[in-house]
Amino acid sequence: MFNKIKKFVLGKSLRSKQLGEQKFNVFWGLPILASDAISSVAYAGEEILYVLVPIVALAAYAQMFYVSLAIVALLCILVFSYRQTIDAYPCGGGSYIVAHDNLGVIPGLTAAATLSIDYVLTVAVSACAGTAAITSALPSLLPHKILMTLFFIFILTIGNLRGLKDSSKMFGVPTYTFIISILIMIVYGVFKVKVLGFVPVDLVQMPEVTGDLTIFLILRAFAAGCTALTGVEAVSNGIPNFREPSQKNAKSVLVLLALVVLAIFSGTSYLATLYHAVPNPDQTVIAQIAMQVFGNGVFYYFMQFTTALILIMAANTAFNDFPLLLSLLAKDSYVPRQFAQRGGRLNYSNGIDFLALAAGILVVVFNGETHLLLPLYAVGVFASFTLSQSGMWLRWVKNKTPGWRYKAFINGLGAMVTFITMIILGVTKFMAGAWIVCILVPIFIYGMLQIKSHYNVVAEQLRLPLPEVANAMSWREREINHVIVPVASINRASLKALLYAKEISKNQNIIAFHVAMNEQFAKELRAMWEDFQLGIPLVIYASPYRDSVKPLLAFIASQEYAAKKDDIITIVLPEVIVNKKWMNILHNQTSYFMRGELIHDPRIAIITVPFQLKK
Repeated sequence: MFNKIKKFVLGKSLRSKQLGEQKFNVFWGLPILASDAISSVAYAGEEILYVLVPIVALAAYAQMFYVSLAIVALLCILVFSYRQTIDAYPCGGGSYIVAHDNLGVIPGLTAAATLSIDYVLTVAVSACAGTAAITSALPSLLPHKILMTLFFIFILTIGNLRGLKDSSKMFGVPTYTFIISILIMIVYGVFKVKVLGFVPVDLVQMPEVTGDLTIFLILRAFAAGCTALTGVEAVSNGIPNFREPSQKNAKSVLVLLALVVLAIFSGTSYLATLYHAVPNPDQTVIAQIAMQVFGNGVFYYFMQFTTALILIMAANTAFNDFPLLLSLLAKDSYVPRQFAQRGGRLNYSNGIDFLALAAGILVVVFNGETHLLLPLYAVGVFASFTLSQSGMWLRWVKNKTPGWRYKAFINGLGAMVTFITMIILGVTKFMAGAWIVCILVPIFIYGMLQIKSHYNVVAEQLRLPLPEVANAMSWREREINHVIVPVASINRASLKALLYAKEISKNQNIIAFHVAMNEQFAKELRAMWEDFQLGIPLVIYASPYRDSVKPLLAFIASQEYAAKKDDIITIVLPEVIVNKKWMNILHNQTSYFMRGELIHDPRIAIITVPFQLKK
């Protein structure tokens, strides 16, 4: 029943060769990968006003214009910089790959840690902001905001587990709806004041002036508004999710993203100055503007509905990029390798589940308050920006490819500006919560290095030299009916299982069986098998649905395998045994899951051959 429900909710499993069909084009890539950046405008202007209005009151709106200009200029620099990143790194990975490749391991892991924090916060902040938009229109729902936020995260998780193709269509339409509706509000809002002569009425009382306009206050407002730039790096991170030509499509989406963000951020900031929206916990700035532009009617509630949708959809950017980042880290052995495996719908489902869980915990801990989460948000974003731009600058200076001076200038300028912005954010938001990021990043780096160390120890102990194979295989043969040894690769653990099979089988009726989930690796394994001359036939079965057990059962039932109905078939499973229980989460536990399915066949006897790792 669970499998039926899962199939109904998530859809049937897809073949590996269908991966290309799941990728998206420019039209669907824009709303998915740009939704974070586009949605940021819904609260970036509000964050600027939260800093300025309580101190300088009406003077805040004039200063907001200049702050917005500075943020727009920074956006243009980032777009030019990331276009060069897309050209240089077509396989994606963004800041982690660029920093790791050009600056070294620790800078690369720093970028990975800050990006990971950014993506988790993106989901938490976006879901909380979406809830805030709804409760602004329907205050009676305020007591249930945490449950609403968790529900939104759950829906996003289910949608993304269905795969790229389904999620892009499911979540792309709301993003386009928001873009169209807010552009209509901007145009009509300006027309209403400038042409129709509408005089805005303050919906919230303007506070008294409590201080002076200082450089530090402007810097604080700039730092708060920089949340509008979160998500810009998502396109360069997610290049593999685009259809071919992936680089060209990614650059097109990046340019369109910049144009949309420029139009919406500038327009909403200008509307805020016209309508004198005052930020407060009960009603968002966008809600106040929509109320005066459209009145308390259908269009107002539609605007709030679309705003809530885009804020929630912003989390979709993280659901696309974070699992991809985890898969790259897993391939480099810095996180558990389960994150590198694709699920039934050809997505990195383990990464999606982990992201949803982490974001849900944050929502509960911070009581669903966007303003408590945002100070944690921007510092990590600009740290990854700085590392990425610095890495690209160093790449151009080292390689000196044609046009390197121009490219180095663009990325160097980007590195300098984002570094200064990161320092401003760190100083202005340190006591508001940014200090938590400063503690988490070293902890994440230490954890990733420990995982890498564990995998290195495992690899060293499993490494199998050729002379050892020749000596070990000269064992005398004994007799047993049928013996099958599933092998994932040739290493010490699989050799021990093969030796045990030879010891219990006198008539040499042994077969090594490999389930091929990667065609290239299967070819390499066949070549290695022949080089080692193990004296045991190797059978390889392809698994288009990435299942480890069904191909083995299909082989046993086939005419190719001459087993009679009443024969006992012994499955010898190699299993790596770690010396600490927590280390089990770092391994796939394939033998455990194979035992769970094979044990139901009455003809099969299962023998586990453990390979104990040393401390």
